[in-house]
Amino acid sequence: MMHASITIFTVKDVMASLAYFRDKLGFDVAFEYGSPTYYVGLCSGEVSLHLVAASQTPRLPGHGAMTIFVDDVDGLHAALVKRGARVLKAPKDYDYGLRDFDVADLDGNMIFFGMESQKA
Repeated sequence: MMHASITIFTVKDVMASLAYFRDKLGFDVAFEYGSPTYYVGLCSGEVSLHLVAASQTPRLPGHGAMTIFVDDVDGLHAALVKRGARVLKAPKDYDYGLRDFDVADLDGNMIFFGMESQKA
């Protein structure tokens, strides 16, 4: 039986990315690892995200993606725009039953925020 999942994004500058996810997207910092820090854990509600410095892995930055389901897509969109997040598009209803919008991090990793569409 599976219980949880953690997405790991590879980033160029782990401390700049930590600040972006904390200050622009509202994540809390769960932990920092290394000296200097090269791996961090972030959380928001039941969502966990880890960041690893590109210098510590063969994976390239900017190729990750995750979807986060929320209660109020439009309210979150407005809050993230106000905080200066890299919001790529406004919320939209899709025929697959979701209303969602896209955000990019500093390296181009994608975060999709969505909820069930009221038009579905």
